[in-house]
Amino acid sequence: MNMNPKYLLSLIILAIAAAASSCTSNLPETSTTPNASPPTSTQNNTQREAKLNNIQSPTDTSKAASSKTENVTLYTSDVQCQELLPQKVTVPATESVTSAVGKIIEEQETADLSLSGYRVNVKNGIATVDLRLSPQSKRQFTSLSSCEQFALFGSLRKTLTSNSQWKIQEVRFTEQGEEIIL
Repeated sequence: MNMNPKYLLSLIILAIAAAASSCTSNLPETSTTPNASPPTSTQNNTQREAKLNNIQSPTDTSKAASSKTENVTLYTSDVQCQELLPQKVTVPATESVTSAVGKIIEEQETADLSLSGYRVNVKNGIATVDLRLSPQSKRQFTSLSSCEQFALFGSLRKTLTSNSQWKIQEVRFTEQGEEIIL
């Protein structure tokens, strides 16, 4: 079989490019999708605290250096979903409620429950947390196990009502303005 040298050269270049693109590096993998598995008993509280302290909402990165900060207590579920454990974190003072909610939400997102956003409105001692499911989310809020509900909604409720500087007595949850009934 007689092959045209240009055709053969193109085929070789294509093969080299395909081989090069399939090579992997020794760098650790990074992912924009949060871990899909729930916390396990091997994940200790120190690891969870370190993870929470490294989470930043989009507003944190732009204002953290130039604005005042506030210490708040976040409450997150233990691995058995029996109690909420306090953890001190620092958030921007001007957006402390929203930032605290964002840190908890990031901790609870999984590959099959994905949020595209949230809003927090505090009025007359009542905080309304409006959650937005991503169109790609495979699960709804009503499909969460009792442990997952405790971890997400319990953590948010306890965090918002326990930080006395916010003067929040009640927390309501909505999805795009509609009350979430669990």
